[in-house]
Amino acid sequence: MTLKEIADALVEGCRTGQEDANLDKLYAPDAVSVESQDAPGMGREVKGVEAIRGKHAWWNANFEVHSTSADGPFLHGDDRFGVIFEIDATDKSRGERFKMKELGIYHVADGKIVREEFFY
Repeated sequence: MTLKEIADALVEGCRTGQEDANLDKLYAPDAVSVESQDAPGMGREVKGVEAIRGKHAWWNANFEVHSTSADGPFLHGDDRFGVIFEIDATDKSRGERFKMKELGIYHVADGKIVREEFFY
């Protein structure tokens, strides 16, 4: 897949709730995911598709998502793209609703996402 095809597929999957299918289709098995701050029990960085899947499961278990949007992709050179995400969610443990915006930067090599970094 080309960079544009990967980027378009990731955004479409995010818009249609197919994030787990994206992991199987678009990510290298040893992909790395980096958050801007520590996540409880995971730190800032997880390695491997299964660890990224675990991060998704943690999010889904701890937050009720009311709406999301994905703006982009924004291509950068031959190996990177960005996506702007907006999320309206409730923290289940505190009952607090919040809105957030984050930038995801995705690095691609050999037709697969090898690294994702989130800024918020």
